[in-house]
Amino acid sequence: MLTGFKNFILKGNVVDLAVAVVIGAAFGAVVTALVQSVLMPFIAGLVGSPNFDSFAVVTLNGNDIRFGVLLTAIVNFLMVAASIYFVVVVPMNHMVERRNRRLGINPEVTDEAGEDPQIALLTEIRDSLQQRQL
Repeated sequence: MLTGFKNFILKGNVVDLAVAVVIGAAFGAVVTALVQSVLMPFIAGLVGSPNFDSFAVVTLNGNDIRFGVLLTAIVNFLMVAASIYFVVVVPMNHMVERRNRRLGINPEVTDEAGEDPQIALLTEIRDSLQQRQL
């Protein structure tokens, strides 16, 4: 029983997943700091308070329905998504593109020589059987 657990834990994908979760949590803190400490104050300086929590409050039978809280969450989500895209994804795509150009790699060209030998063998067997039936 312990041997199975040890084998499970030592599999590469479990360790890789654990590392990814830890790095993702740390990166989440960086993105949160960027949004809350840089982007939100910048937007507040341009248009006033970026917090819409008190916007569009509807009272129904003594209960407050706060559409502004939802709007604030949507704006925060869009800011986080834009931050990740423009700070991480776009520069990473440029780096990969530059590296591929330097190495002479064209991602649009498919590699015909890299055909799986098992598929080639199965194709040959299929063609042979079809010729026998004719």
